[in-house]
Amino acid sequence: MSDQQQKRVSEWLARGGLRPTRQRTTLAGLLVGDGKNRHVTAESLFESTRDSGDRVSLATVYNTLKAFCDAGLMREITVDGTKSYFDTCTEDHPHFYWEDSQSLSDAPASELEIARLPKIPDGAELASVDVVIRLRRV
Repeated sequence: MSDQQQKRVSEWLARGGLRPTRQRTTLAGLLVGDGKNRHVTAESLFESTRDSGDRVSLATVYNTLKAFCDAGLMREITVDGTKSYFDTCTEDHPHFYWEDSQSLSDAPASELEIARLPKIPDGAELASVDVVIRLRRV
């Protein structure tokens, strides 16, 4: 990892208040080392660690992604109740879900208009609105 990538990773982990363990640093390097946003599954990130020669268990990948989400560094997007994607961009924005490749990509937030939401039940508050637009290539 270059000095610039290491700096980016250290700052990212510090922003979340997370100690830079070897596993966290390894996974953060794959997620944000190059400064680009990512949509990953735990399995795809695990494969990336293996491809890079790093040794991190799949359970550690799951636990670390959860820690990154809990720290506010990532967002979890659940597509169909069984498959979760993790997004390094934490700003509110919609997503395209490509059914054929089972991949997630950002949709242009500036083109999304939500005119009205249903009345929120008493005793509840709005936490977030997730928009996933499912697409099929023709």
